[in-house]
Amino acid sequence: MTYYLGVDGGGSKTIAVVSDEAGRVIGVGESGCGNHQIGVELARGNIQSAVIQALRQAEVNKEDIAYAVFGLAGADREADFQVLRPMIAKLGFENHDIVCDTVIGLRAGTKQSDGVVVICGSGTNSFGVNRQGESVQCGGFGYAFGDFGGGSGLAVEVFRSVIRSWEGREQETLLTGLTLQMLGYDSVEPMYNDYLDHGKTIPHLLAKLLFEAAEGGDVVAKGILQRQGEELGKAASAIIRKLSMQSDVFDLVMVGSVLTRGDSSYIAPFIEQQVQKEAAGCSLTVLAMEPVAGAILLAMDKTEMTIEESVYACLHECLSVKEAPVEWALD
Repeated sequence: MTYYLGVDGGGSKTIAVVSDEAGRVIGVGESGCGNHQIGVELARGNIQSAVIQALRQAEVNKEDIAYAVFGLAGADREADFQVLRPMIAKLGFENHDIVCDTVIGLRAGTKQSDGVVVICGSGTNSFGVNRQGESVQCGGFGYAFGDFGGGSGLAVEVFRSVIRSWEGREQETLLTGLTLQMLGYDSVEPMYNDYLDHGKTIPHLLAKLLFEAAEGGDVVAKGILQRQGEELGKAASAIIRKLSMQSDVFDLVMVGSVLTRGDSSYIAPFIEQQVQKEAAGCSLTVLAMEPVAGAILLAMDKTEMTIEESVYACLHECLSVKEAPVEWALD
């Protein structure tokens, strides 16, 4: 039997999965942050922990793994790979590869070798690969470097919209009552002063209130979600142009909690409006399998394995995207 290891190292958690050649998941491990940009030793320890757990549960050794693929948040530039290569090499897998988490998200969401992915979790990112194997990343480095939104950024938009409405710079919004209830304040003024006086961090869970307010018809919330869609669409369109994919038929995979665990109908149409201007053959799809499934599929690709439909079905059964947890974690 041939075994594969896939790892998804994100900003808040790391998941490692061992599967056999039929796509059956036989080992799973989970730990904390796997992004070296947040902390190199923190990420190293968490990745190692998740991998060890998965191997133990699968009852296999490192030497039994035909190929391992590590899809890691923060694996964006050569400077990142100079840190990650020796870190991952020390884990002891003879055959392995390191890619950005955007890459495994795309592979988990489409059966084609080409396509585009947009990620909207704690932050945003986008990536694409064309039929010739050329690839481009767009974004992923935060607001100052051109991005907009993601869970953390959207939470700030919620908070500032409440402040602006209270001050009279913005119209009334359902976000006010929802935010006060979540944060435990009776009115905006004590919240405003408390956060200002004590330098409190705006909790990213405020982002989920956008969907609740939008469901109630709130114009402010709908406007923020629309902008998020437009910005993701612009990033995807830039990739399509750079890779000359305008005439191709491919999937645009939407990944990340804001898109897969919120109501994407408030965002997806605006992504589609942007990309349809560039590529009429582009079809939007919401990620149905956890991104770590993409790491497993890439590992199989590396061994030139022919991936049958039954393998996809088996992985989907084991690694389908779950319904929104109570915590609505933004990964």
